[in-house]
Amino acid sequence: MDWSRAKNVLIYAFLLLNLVLGYQLWMDYREQAGSNLDFTSLAESTQQIMEENGIQVLSPIPTETPQLPKINYIYSAEAQKEPVELEEAVDSKLVYSDEKELRSAFEGRIANLSEYRHDQQSDKENAFVFRPLINNEWPLFNVELEFIYESQKINAYREPVFEIMPTEDTEEQKVLSASKALETLIERNFIPPDSAVRDIQLGYYGQLFNTEDQLAAPTWRFTLDGGEMIYVQGISGDVLTPKSDTIKE
Repeated sequence: MDWSRAKNVLIYAFLLLNLVLGYQLWMDYREQAGSNLDFTSLAESTQQIMEENGIQVLSPIPTETPQLPKINYIYSAEAQKEPVELEEAVDSKLVYSDEKELRSAFEGRIANLSEYRHDQQSDKENAFVFRPLINNEWPLFNVELEFIYESQKINAYREPVFEIMPTEDTEEQKVLSASKALETLIERNFIPPDSAVRDIQLGYYGQLFNTEDQLAAPTWRFTLDGGEMIYVQGISGDVLTPKSDTIKE
């Protein structure tokens, strides 16, 4: 055997392997960087506060700024239906499955289920939470459909009683960008130090009044790592926290 030639072959093979591994690492880095927050969309002052206070953003910042109207809807939290017990509990394998499989299990049981979307950030200790969609796209954060489970089996569901009113005469307005809304929360200390924003969604939200006639506006919802949700109204930029249920200008 020509050991000199074999040695050269091994050297070239290792060089090629290193090139392949290096390329893979570079592609992984690019993919990770592409999924991370683009801090250039935030003001330098905001980035500095984040660094000083140890604030992280673990969710991509949405870039859409659609033109949306405010909506009126009829809803009363006190008038909701009682949970409907299932004649046969849904098999436990669906408890930790995806939304599509969960939907198929309830097909025919709940009217217009296609008009709802799973809101994973709002799931409770014993219930999956779905939100109704405005125009089949934007979740209404004030209203929820619950799939209730116990002992790893879904055994009941609770439907909301609500009605979206026509919006033909309501003016559409451009929604505040998510980055501007996030800047407001960070620079005005709504996000505590050493915490993280894990989810950012655009939907509809409004204070619930002691009347069935409710008003909701396009709103950015920011979910923190502790589960707290903070809302920034997409038209006025007002901040609303469910704990206080008051608007902070």
